[in-house]
Amino acid sequence: MSITVESGVTLRQLISEAGKAGLVLPYTPYWWGITIGGLIGTGAHGSSLWGLGSSVHDYIVQLRIVTPSDAPNNYTKVRILENGSPELNAVRVSLGVLGVVSQVTLKLERVFKRSITLSERDDSNLGEDAVTFGRQHEFADFTWYPSQRKVIYRIDDRVPTNTPGNALNAFLGFRSIPSLVLAILRTTEENQESTNDADGKCLSAKLTTSTLKIGAYGLTNNGIAFTGYPVVGFQNRLQASGTCLDSVEDARITACPWDHRVKGLFVHQTAFSISLSKVKGFIEDVQRLVVLEPRALCVLDLYNGILIRYVTTSNAYLGKQEDALDFDITYYRSKDPMSPRLFEDFLEEIEQLAFFKYGALPHWGKNRNVAFIGAINKYKNVDKFLEVKQSYDQLGLFSSEWTNQVLGLKDGLTIVKEGCALEGLCICSQDIHCAPKKGYFCRPGRIYKDARVCTRLSSR
Repeated sequence: MSITVESGVTLRQLISEAGKAGLVLPYTPYWWGITIGGLIGTGAHGSSLWGLGSSVHDYIVQLRIVTPSDAPNNYTKVRILENGSPELNAVRVSLGVLGVVSQVTLKLERVFKRSITLSERDDSNLGEDAVTFGRQHEFADFTWYPSQRKVIYRIDDRVPTNTPGNALNAFLGFRSIPSLVLAILRTTEENQESTNDADGKCLSAKLTTSTLKIGAYGLTNNGIAFTGYPVVGFQNRLQASGTCLDSVEDARITACPWDHRVKGLFVHQTAFSISLSKVKGFIEDVQRLVVLEPRALCVLDLYNGILIRYVTTSNAYLGKQEDALDFDITYYRSKDPMSPRLFEDFLEEIEQLAFFKYGALPHWGKNRNVAFIGAINKYKNVDKFLEVKQSYDQLGLFSSEWTNQVLGLKDGLTIVKEGCALEGLCICSQDIHCAPKKGYFCRPGRIYKDARVCTRLSSR
């Protein structure tokens, strides 16, 4: 009932090998191209409040890590940590600063089936539903389109294995796309940004979300066609996807949407978790922003909205501190770091609302500098983590300037310079931190007055 893998094994390989033995990992990230070492190091997770938790690191029963040592030991020490070891709680989410995680043993379950229905609703009750929905459905999540005031509720539960169905998840956003199409989409958005074409961006967003809905987001009932909900299938065919990894070698005529070798996606990802006890207020604040300017968040809908997943309290010292909702927000990023984006102030205000008004925890593998300001102080066991770090790597061989800043061991997380707020290197306090020559000035937030954001003032 377990599987042992080296850390370079991908989630896809793990799912496949476990499946051959009739076993599954109950909760995983939705993208299967990540390595086990990478997903553990950054605390990656699926969506659930059930079982041991939604994070893969909560299913570790044994872990092997290679750390520095002295000359008599050939400068290397191999440590094998078992479940129950306090040091394992440091290594579960290590950020890579404790040493090289070389092998992991994970607890598995017998293969089971899931039944999935994606239900579109308006977002008027999202604040209240977000608190309770995850207790009602084991694999629940939401995809929120705030500018359209719609939400896709994922009604997703285990069903008996004799329930008919052999469904497959091949999420449309993780499929190969013709490079020409990617270039056209990127060029269109660049033009919309440069001309402040908010209406055009909203039309593009509606086209994107409609296309995803028509395609059932990549779900099929039998691996070939979608015939209707519910979609029923085995866990290892539904829990993750990433078919663009199977792209043929066609001189990049097709590519993963984010492949930097073609003109495709170039985005920021802001990801954070907010305690279930506070999440209603955050959602309602975002809804108030939409009321002020309904077009402001079309940029989020253009990238399939805000993915909202349930995460559970973890034993990991740098894991989730309490049951929470994780928000994953993707939006346009200019190739020019001095170029503000359309409705820059709304996006910055949401970021500051989350981290400073609602005390959100950052996703370790994503985010801009701003998200990590004071973040380490939100972890009650950070001192225990730093003790293990000092014990394992006294010389700091596995640390960098960036990790020391994130862990609060060194200043410099905030980089103050001209235009620094545009890339999230700082929170603006002066107009020069925005783009005054382009009409963007540092001003208080619209509903969160403690926020300082780069606002476009047409009169200036």
